[in-house]
Amino acid sequence: MKIIHPSHIQGTIQAPASKSMMQRAIAIATLAHGTSTLHGYTPSNDSNAALKIAHNLGATVTQENTVITIQGGLQPRSTILNCGEAGLGIRMFTPIASLWHKPIELHGEGSLTTRPIDSLIQPLTDLGVHITTNNGFVPVQVCGPMQGGTATVDGSLSSQILTGLLIASPLAQKDTIFTVHKLQSKPYIDMTIQIMQDFGIRVSHTNYETFSIACNQSYTPQNYVVEGDWSGASFHLVAGAIAGTITITNVRNDSKQADMALVEALRLAGAKIQLHNNSITISKQELNAFHFDATDCPDLFPPLVSLAAHCKGVTTIKGVNRLQHKESNRALVLQTEFAKLGTKIILDADIMYIHGGTLTGGRIHANNDHRIAMAGAVAALLAKQPIEIENPECVAKSYPHFWEDFAQICK
Repeated sequence: MKIIHPSHIQGTIQAPASKSMMQRAIAIATLAHGTSTLHGYTPSNDSNAALKIAHNLGATVTQENTVITIQGGLQPRSTILNCGEAGLGIRMFTPIASLWHKPIELHGEGSLTTRPIDSLIQPLTDLGVHITTNNGFVPVQVCGPMQGGTATVDGSLSSQILTGLLIASPLAQKDTIFTVHKLQSKPYIDMTIQIMQDFGIRVSHTNYETFSIACNQSYTPQNYVVEGDWSGASFHLVAGAIAGTITITNVRNDSKQADMALVEALRLAGAKIQLHNNSITISKQELNAFHFDATDCPDLFPPLVSLAAHCKGVTTIKGVNRLQHKESNRALVLQTEFAKLGTKIILDADIMYIHGGTLTGGRIHANNDHRIAMAGAVAALLAKQPIEIENPECVAKSYPHFWEDFAQICK
């Protein structure tokens, strides 16, 4: 149990490394022939799981403080890989494992056991991989090697499916062309292409509908700095907008991370924003209801709800359909838990309506969802009474030292 009291926000926080970029960097460094050095490592359950998978796939992994060294090489030490609760992990490492010519089985834990992966079946089959799943869920077994060729990808559920296929395909035996339908979260694909290019791979696409990757390419080891995480920073930024002033360092203002879109939402709500080269400062001003499309950045829903709960009027956020298969069914969980705090949320198809006002305080359950726990903390800042958060330790999935950072800025 964590109890958060109404507080004033003041201070500076260094954003943790981007979990999304770190997992991609670990996967790619595993495939590179030679030694890559990844700087800025921030421990999280998902990134730790990726490092264990890298080791089990044959890489030599060492860590010294915030620096990870990976000597790549696909020579599996184990035929079983555990992705923990990482949705990106299972969708990324399944295609990578299918590069190997013997069966490899991938498992998951907790919420990952309820997150569908059946969208991987057809494209991997098209590329010559034998794949079986547990009725569309983990565990999944693949046996390659991936041949390449042409494949159709359903991008309507998650861009992570395409991310995994793109990362693996340069090592296929033939050129690969993906035809992608209804791709969601295009900024995450921009991130994937950017880091592939950083490690020496050529990728081309036409309007995010057709992707072409030549075979006989190889990842070049890199000395790579993993940028800060706009997703983790978003909760602190909303805290500053609600209850004081906050500066976040270690964030790129030219980042391709989808969750940098939070800056636009804060602007729409009326917060004071100062962008610098590698940092951002947010200060409290009068906040009003706003209208925002979060279809391409669904992880922003929890901090956006905390923001909207403190705005005057009714805020609308589009993209609810993207929330069903997260760590929880986030739309319903946000509606249920914020109702306990006195905030009315209405769900209507793909739109969420948040009625702003003063939160009463109370007790919420994080539902083992790291972003719900962090949203509850931010919501407490201007509540009438403290907010108690059950299952606060779930923040370890993405941001283990969130509570320490949050306590540092609460005055």
